[in-house]
Amino acid sequence: MRKPEKATFAGGCFWCMESPFEKLPGVTEVVPGYTGGKKPNPTYQEVCSGTSGHREVVQVTYDPSKTSYQELLDVFWRQIEPTEPDGQVADRGHQYRTAIYYGSEEQKRLAESSKKALEESRRFKRPIATEILEALEFYPAEDYHRSYHKKHPFKYRFYRSGSGRDQYLGKVWSMGKEDENVNEDATKFEKPSRSELKRMLTPFQFKVTQENVTERPFENEYWDNKRDGIYVDIVSGEPLFSSRDKFDSGTGWPSFSKALELDNIIERDDRTLVTPRTEVRSTQADSHLGHLFPDGPQPTRRRYCINSAALRFIPKEELDKEGYGRYRKIFEN
Repeated sequence: MRKPEKATFAGGCFWCMESPFEKLPGVTEVVPGYTGGKKPNPTYQEVCSGTSGHREVVQVTYDPSKTSYQELLDVFWRQIEPTEPDGQVADRGHQYRTAIYYGSEEQKRLAESSKKALEESRRFKRPIATEILEALEFYPAEDYHRSYHKKHPFKYRFYRSGSGRDQYLGKVWSMGKEDENVNEDATKFEKPSRSELKRMLTPFQFKVTQENVTERPFENEYWDNKRDGIYVDIVSGEPLFSSRDKFDSGTGWPSFSKALELDNIIERDDRTLVTPRTEVRSTQADSHLGHLFPDGPQPTRRRYCINSAALRFIPKEELDKEGYGRYRKIFEN
């Protein structure tokens, strides 16, 4: 074994950059963090503000006798949209701009050569915007960011898909067998087994989402919640509703005039009672959420009457941390 070396890459959201490098032989550690700014030890909030000058990066420690720097470069290019000058897919701003940070003249030479080869391949119509920069001080990110794809696999997969990253990579690189370093984490959400769901959920959350139980009015978590934020499926994390569309229906359940992402909602006929109703379920997790009624406010006249136990609320202050930063704009005005 040769002496371990380090390589640093900025590829947009660092959650999406750990897993591809971890798969390579000889890679012993992949750490998300920040580099490029002037302030020592920046926080995630400071970096996300776009004013600190840092970028989200991953620092890869590897054995060069098992994986070469050139192989790391090959994996890097297949994770990004290299022609974007101001971010990556849904994430915009300096902190998400792509770059290769070289730690030696040899790394610089190889990085410049690989960038030139990519440009000459004519795979992209626009110029390659990824910068090649000298490595600066690296600051590890907060612990909750590390191995996010392992700690929160459902939210991670939903983020990758929701941000548009997987769709882009699939289109550009064909996502064939040769691209397995890209494709493994691009899988469609798979609903956990009943035994797994029982471990994940409280007994009552399980009854509501899996057995169509309705919780009691005025005795549930979110019926009177007035904080700004979004509501996601308790199982899959798929975004469902926004507090901006929540209203007091007087029924004692959380009520919304429209869905945040209509593609994440399924409507079904429900004839379990004498009067037919419209059941509302989530698309990916197939969780029972509640029912839809035609007595809501104008202009939609819709009232999504939803069980709190089927939801998880994410305050606007935590949208970035939880992977839903693209919804910040809802609350900026």
